[in-house]
Amino acid sequence: MKKITFLFLTLFIVFNSQGQSLENQPPIIFIYDASGSMWGQMQGKTKMEIAANALSSTIGNLTEHQKLGFVAYGHRKEGDCEDVEFMVDAETGTKKEVIAAVKGIKPLGKTPLAYSATLVIDQLRAAKQKATIILITDGIESCDGNICEIVQAAKDEGIDFKLHIIGFGLKEEDTQQLRCAAGAGEGSYFSAANAENLGEILNVATASTVDKPANNFSVYALKNGKPLDVFVKAYDIVAKREPIMLRTYQDTGYFYLPPSKYNFEVVPLEGSDVDMITVNNVESHEHTIGHQTISFDGGKLDVFTSNNGEGWDSMVKIIDNNGKVVATTRTYGAKKEVEVNPGVYKVAIQALKMEGLQTNTELDSVVIAAAKTLPLVYDFKTGAFEIYTQVGGENIDTVVSIKEEKSGKSVAGARTYNKGAKFLLNPGNYVVTIRPLGAHKEKAAQTIEVEVKAGETHTKTLNF
Repeated sequence: MKKITFLFLTLFIVFNSQGQSLENQPPIIFIYDASGSMWGQMQGKTKMEIAANALSSTIGNLTEHQKLGFVAYGHRKEGDCEDVEFMVDAETGTKKEVIAAVKGIKPLGKTPLAYSATLVIDQLRAAKQKATIILITDGIESCDGNICEIVQAAKDEGIDFKLHIIGFGLKEEDTQQLRCAAGAGEGSYFSAANAENLGEILNVATASTVDKPANNFSVYALKNGKPLDVFVKAYDIVAKREPIMLRTYQDTGYFYLPPSKYNFEVVPLEGSDVDMITVNNVESHEHTIGHQTISFDGGKLDVFTSNNGEGWDSMVKIIDNNGKVVATTRTYGAKKEVEVNPGVYKVAIQALKMEGLQTNTELDSVVIAAAKTLPLVYDFKTGAFEIYTQVGGENIDTVVSIKEEKSGKSVAGARTYNKGAKFLLNPGNYVVTIRPLGAHKEKAAQTIEVEVKAGETHTKTLNF
């Protein structure tokens, strides 16, 4: 009985302490755009409807213990730069209240971003409380304020908060002050282009709270000068922890990487012509912001294959680290450019119209860099072997079989058809067997040894 009582008390203490811990989580405070521009259309719906649905869905997925606050601006008076209202105080169990407030708002007025941030920060200062602030806006400041200066001053004062800003349908040229504010607030600026983007970004923002370690690494991906939406998996190659993931949403993405070395897998989420690339041995540090720009610009391989120094027809394959052939080309004796994603590749070259044991080669660890052209020249070597078979001074038809002397491997064969045969062979020693055909097939085969030298022609006339 004592053991059961002790177990019950232990479980009670554990669950009670967990509950207290959850209830002590810093609040998330939403600052919500209810300015007149939210009546604008996107994907056949008003931006207000899209934002309300996305935010309601995100809030619905949060734990019941998460304290939530809700502040709206521009929803009561048309031209008032002080139209900011604390609609729901940041308390536990306010999910339904926040969702109801979101769905009940009607857009009307201006966009006082700096004033809204000031009021929320003033409340945190007075309560000596830290919080995660998530600002959603479809427009820039319209009341002559500077939200970046407000946020930076609060941080300099020591007020503890993290500010994420979500620009909903904003043009890139309008985001400078918002990006500045998010950076000063030790959070992220997200650009949401549509309903799906907004929902995903809200989920990311609500998961990156003030009690989480500050972001210490950023990733930016682009292709041909334009930002690319990518999914990043960071694998810790030292501690072997679970991969840490990030999505960039066509922007600079930020996340926290515990100090270590990582291999990145970067998967584009748009553009089916772009393959995943890997970036190895990326280092992160506790008090330093690391950055990795990942370019999906194609790198070019400029291939030229020759035989004894002269252009030669060859097949070329470019193979990635997984053994996948990502590109092929044929040179036809001239230079050929092949464009692939940046990376480290194996290049396999097969020379055509020559025979021997050195008609193909594989070049390992060929590094192709973004927006650069790597010249690759490979020269094969051959010599010519000509054979004529005769009876009484007249050419006869025979079968010629050629083996490389040392290995015994067959490398070439042909019929002479009463006119002789010519072979292009890699330099080396060969064993040649000749068997007469037709009217002379009863004659015994002959075997000879031949040495082929690069750039030279060896001619042999064989009499039966």
